[in-house]
Amino acid sequence: QVQLVESGGGLVQAGGSLRLSCAASGRMLSIYAMGWYRQAPGKQREMVATITSGGSTNYADSVKGRFTISRDNAKNTVYLQMNNLKPEDTAVYYCVAVGNWGQGTQVTVSP
Repeated sequence: QVQLVESGGGLVQAGGSLRLSCAASGRMLSIYAMGWYRQAPGKQREMVATITSGGSTNYADSVKGRFTISRDNAKNTVYLQMNNLKPEDTAVYYCVAVGNWGQGTQVTVSP
């Protein structure tokens, strides 16, 4: 079983930055893809970014050029650097790996 704990969310003004972290325990995840999803109020959960074990990345069109996903396999951690945040980025952000989800961290972007 994998446990995932997200951190780094908060309240930020539009144009600001946040860095989310997702620490995994229970299994070394270096051979697995990991990802970030988000869910805004009244909307379906959507993929934000994913990263393979080899470091290949994929982003939602809405965050390309603003968000960067990375991983530190030694620390069993995946990150999401979010720059130039917009109010529409407001959501609960979830980390996912090996079919397991974290509890989520709230990101709120004020105009």
